[in-house]
Amino acid sequence: MKEQLLFVYNADSDLFSTVTDFAHKIISPSTYDCHLCALTYGSLNMKQEWKTFIEGLPLKTVFLHKDEFKKKYKSESIFPSVFIIENETINVLITKEEIISCKSLEEMKNLVTEKLKLHDQYHHTDIQ
Repeated sequence: MKEQLLFVYNADSDLFSTVTDFAHKIISPSTYDCHLCALTYGSLNMKQEWKTFIEGLPLKTVFLHKDEFKKKYKSESIFPSVFIIENETINVLITKEEIISCKSLEEMKNLVTEKLKLHDQYHHTDIQ
């Protein structure tokens, strides 16, 4: 199995959560619990700059909500987080704290790029 990059939002996937999150982002964005969502999404859709960045990554990219992650991987974690999946093994690549430290989408993109480079150096996987 080829490596995959898995982004997990600190939000649930059900309709009520989606509507509540939408309202929260508009009414009080500074207190919204998913910093990954706040950086990468506008009010309704993924930001084009982020979408283009993700499409240019050398790994297949998957996005899950935290309830979907817990169901699929039978695991608890702290969200939002970014994981790397290799040969059915899942490891944290970027922690919640690292995501929260990003003050802009550009910083988030740089963080992903740097973490992938470090992963590549350690695992010799030729991720560019």
